[in-house]
Amino acid sequence: MKSTLTLMLLLALVNVAYADSTPGMPSFDVDCPGKIPVHADQDGPVLINGKEAESKAIDDHHFEAKGQGLTLSIFLDADDSVIVTPIGKTPNNPCLSVDD
Repeated sequence: MKSTLTLMLLLALVNVAYADSTPGMPSFDVDCPGKIPVHADQDGPVLINGKEAESKAIDDHHFEAKGQGLTLSIFLDADDSVIVTPIGKTPNNPCLSVDD
């Protein structure tokens, strides 16, 4: 019984860890209009203003992230550059890359 409970707990933890990832998500740091910082690690998660956003893959080169009242279109270009653009009510000006 104890081993079954331990196994179920381990599977739940693995599921939670996997829920934060979006396979193929590129890593990037940008500032979006309104001075909103956005960060993503390789394969996710995406952080908007320091808080985790809901993200999904549209295809191998296009992703979407929603959070903090903002929806972002994330596009991985052929030269591996990342273009992040807010969509919806905000102006559709691209977010600016943050130099390390």
